[in-house]
Order: sequence, then C-alpha cells, then structure tokens
Amino acid sequence: MLEYRYDTQLLIEGENLSEDEIHDYLQTQIPGDCLLAVGDEELIKIHYHTNTPWKVLEYCASKGEIFDVVVEDMERQAKGLKG
Repeated sequence: MLEYRYDTQLLIEGENLSEDEIHDYLQTQIPGDCLLAVGDEELIKIHYHTNTPWKVLEYCASKGEIFDVVVEDMERQAKGLKG
C-alpha cells in the first residue's frame, strides 16, 4: 500500500505567481511527497502525490485558473487497473 495514493497534476495560469510560495504552501499544509512546482509568474505546473487531491485543487484554484487537471489512483495502477 502506498503512503500517498493519488498522483495529482495540473497547470495554474495567473499573474504574479510564485512557484516558491505555492511549493512551500503545498509542502507544509497538504501532506504528500514527490512535489514539483515549476514555471514562471504566469504559468506553473504542479505534480504532487497526496491522499487529498481536492485540497491541492482548491488551493491552486485560489491562485489562478487551473486546467489540464489529472488525478490518478496509483494503487489501482499498481494492481494493473486503469488509474
């Protein structure tokens, strides 16, 4: 069993975005691992393994428009099922 079940990926589009601020918030406020927050002031890509992907989406939506959202169940994938 995985400690963090959901692979959560998305893009945030906005103005004056800070990848450091977003990274630090996710890392300290939403438990997970394998966090990547990369981009610039207008577009940031997020990749995060967590058990609460809805919290990631909610926070990121507060920073700008979110799109290309993917949430995959890695436990199902490990069993050979569609994630």
